[in-house]
Amino acid sequence: MIKIRSLFVLLMAVLYSFTAMASKIFIPMDADDQANHLKAYGVAYAALKANVAVDWLLNYKGGSFCMDNVESMERLCKLRGVTYEVISDGQYVGIVNEISNPDYNGDIIKLEKAPRIAVYTPLNKEPWDDAVTLVLTYAEIPFDKIYDDEVLADDLAKYDWLHLHHEDFTGQYGKFWAQFRNTAWYQNDQKTAEAIAAKHGFNKVSQLQLAVAKKIRDFVAGGGYMFAMCSATDTYDIALAAEGTDICDVPFDGDPMDPAAQQKLDFTKCFAFKDFRLETNPYVYEYSDIDNTNPRMQTYHVVPTSDYFTLFTFSAKFDPVPTMLCQDHTTTIKGFMGQTTAFRNEVLKSSVLVMGDYKPANEARYIHGEYGKGTWTFYGGHDPEAYEHKVGDPPTDLNLHPNSPGYRLILNNVLFPAAKKKPRKT
Repeated sequence: MIKIRSLFVLLMAVLYSFTAMASKIFIPMDADDQANHLKAYGVAYAALKANVAVDWLLNYKGGSFCMDNVESMERLCKLRGVTYEVISDGQYVGIVNEISNPDYNGDIIKLEKAPRIAVYTPLNKEPWDDAVTLVLTYAEIPFDKIYDDEVLADDLAKYDWLHLHHEDFTGQYGKFWAQFRNTAWYQNDQKTAEAIAAKHGFNKVSQLQLAVAKKIRDFVAGGGYMFAMCSATDTYDIALAAEGTDICDVPFDGDPMDPAAQQKLDFTKCFAFKDFRLETNPYVYEYSDIDNTNPRMQTYHVVPTSDYFTLFTFSAKFDPVPTMLCQDHTTTIKGFMGQTTAFRNEVLKSSVLVMGDYKPANEARYIHGEYGKGTWTFYGGHDPEAYEHKVGDPPTDLNLHPNSPGYRLILNNVLFPAAKKKPRKT
């Protein structure tokens, strides 16, 4: 009996010792404890690439990450300057129990597989012209650049996540004609677009862009994740609504637009917007009244010092999707402009989920929705750390903004496809 008891004690001691040695890498994402929020996403992505599952702790210390203590991941945290802590399994169980409490607005989402990422961008585009390309590069998250040839060849099927940025899907060359038509870069961009259109058998660039927009629509319908910023948001929906209707004036395609174009718009084809009015004047740097850039300055008198938008707080256990997309170390985000800065609330479809807004200007800044089996997210503005980004401005140095709340929203979307989604609770 004594020997059996001694053996039991020894076995329990061995088990306790093993448990004590087991540990986790905990990466805090709150305001005070993380030195580099942006690169922390890159570490989480690298873990997924290495087949190390990552727990995303929604609403716990700013949306922290936790994974098994793998030596290569700990080394990567040190190399990239990401703050982390090695905790025991017992400590992690305590965190899990805290989050699992029904009164705690948090949840744990398992990230299982690194999403395959594509950025829709011409190869000659400067990297600082695209906030997503810039932050993916800074966070060291790999991505492929694709453009019209790849989209029309159905290469989107190779990817889980697609980003669109400062694009014009209406075929009006960004409506830069009035100010920049005599510059070399504008003329080269126009010639390149016309050559691609001709290569694929289209008479006009607008027809090419519509074909690309429809391929992207099918990608989303099939289960893809589409994230758009700046003018890629409103011009995408405008192009879909204007299918079969010429909305381009003479400077853009050589012939007048359809005088009845406004009446022919089909808003049922849009992801996010309805009842908007086109801006048909080629001299006006705007596509429609979806964008709130001019009203926010002229009517609401918004100035940089007061331009902050607010993220909505969702129930993590009931609405994990918008909760994931809104993870941040603050709910107040510094505003920033773009060709499309924000979306007028009046033109949003009832199915659109607003995740961030600026109530003083009656505008939404960050919206989300479903289409078919996939989802889309639109984020107004051009560069979260450049308030008024202009053509020719120098690149934003993210080494100066490693804790940018505005850039974190982009990276939430990057990791979103990796999540094992939970069914919505009723």
